[in-house]
Amino acid sequence: MKLLFDQNVSPRLVTLIADLFPGSSHVSLLGLERATDMEVWAYARTNDYFIVTKDADFADLAVIQGFPPRIIWVRLGNCSTQQIEQALRRNHPTILNMGMDPASGS
Repeated sequence: MKLLFDQNVSPRLVTLIADLFPGSSHVSLLGLERATDMEVWAYARTNDYFIVTKDADFADLAVIQGFPPRIIWVRLGNCSTQQIEQALRRNHPTILNMGMDPASGS
């Protein structure tokens, strides 16, 4: 399972969680730093990524567009990259289960 990190989270997360989520990337590494939410959505859908974001817009898109892609909405407020990494590690089993459940969207 691959994660695609939105612009509002650090690209350092790609390497920090590579042991759990190999093949993950960040929008800036893919030339999508200026892309619209719909363009990021389409890229994630086409390339089988989960989108990791702190932005409610992707959760809204999930309601309108359905899934895939699945959304991991980080709702930790003003937090550090380390806190996001810890949350992803702590929730790794849940994220894996979400990826295996065809009825689970976000």
